[in-house]
Amino acid sequence: MSMTTKYVGLDVSKDKIAVAIATENRDENVRFWGTIPHTKEAVRKLVEQLRKEDSIRLDVCYEAGPTGYELQRWFQTLFVECSVVAPVVLDKRTRIKTDKRDALRLASLWRAKELTAIYVPTVMDEALRDLVRAREDAVQDMNRHKQRLLKFLLRHQITPPKDLKVWSKPFTTWLDTLRFERVCEDIVFQEYRKCMAETASRLERYEQEMEQQAKEDSPQATMIRALQSLRGIATVTATTIAAELGDIAGRFPHPQQLMSYSGLVPAENSSGASRWQGGITKAGNAHIRRVLVEAAWSYRLSPAVRKALRERHEGLSPEIVDLSWKAQKRLHRKYKNMLHRGKQKGCIITALARELLGFVWAIAQEVEKQRKAA
Repeated sequence: MSMTTKYVGLDVSKDKIAVAIATENRDENVRFWGTIPHTKEAVRKLVEQLRKEDSIRLDVCYEAGPTGYELQRWFQTLFVECSVVAPVVLDKRTRIKTDKRDALRLASLWRAKELTAIYVPTVMDEALRDLVRAREDAVQDMNRHKQRLLKFLLRHQITPPKDLKVWSKPFTTWLDTLRFERVCEDIVFQEYRKCMAETASRLERYEQEMEQQAKEDSPQATMIRALQSLRGIATVTATTIAAELGDIAGRFPHPQQLMSYSGLVPAENSSGASRWQGGITKAGNAHIRRVLVEAAWSYRLSPAVRKALRERHEGLSPEIVDLSWKAQKRLHRKYKNMLHRGKQKGCIITALARELLGFVWAIAQEVEKQRKAA
């Protein structure tokens, strides 16, 4: 018996889901099915109603958004194929936008194979990603608290001694000596410092959990430990890369695809004989781009394996350690060559970050090779 496919487009919001259906027959119009509550039980009833006939196969899609991937996992538990697609660019010619229209358009484009399905992380990858991004939130909170305190001191014309580096230990000791005549001002000053102390404690707890995750017996932990073989990539950076990219070896058959995903490749506008390349595209995952640029600064220094890096190499295979050493020599040589040609340091570091991503890809391939051989 031949199976008939129903292409289902879902426009998902916090409280409800608009459903539209397109059949395989292109001659039939896409029809709006209705709206259901955004609950697991409502999704189960929807699948039962759409599967009234045994020869029906459902192919569901919805746009990536703030509701995450739980809806996709609900469909998986019901043995329904469900894809999360990249957000669709709306037609600028119309000023009418409704959930119904969006669902109809999704179903039509999904049937026409004109939508791009994105990678859905595993539950463990998403949990690790939540931990990494919560730490990033804490870092941003800390920066805001510091700025507020400095601006508070500036408003009162209080400046530190010139020989003190801001936020160094001597600077913190100097802050302890400050007193204010008015109670309101003193309370504000102390509360700002208390917020900083609380945020510092949050950061410490997040980083302790990252250290613990790196010691677990799991694929994520194996990748985190392997990535730490690279200079400039310690626990936090390695955890960020592993959490944001997930299955690197499976997702990216070629390192160039990984570089494009991170937005570290040059923008290009070519036509006929003319070719123009500009700055990096900054498309894709900004978290990966940020940590790699930070790590790339380490490669301006001469190649060396010092105590901290040597300790991170313990227990790793010779192949991974060899890749780490090759990265040091290659990226430092590239830094010196580009500096000699008069390139700006920001441009050089961005180029090193892009090439460092190639070594991340190579290490991921080696980890996958060892996993299959085990």
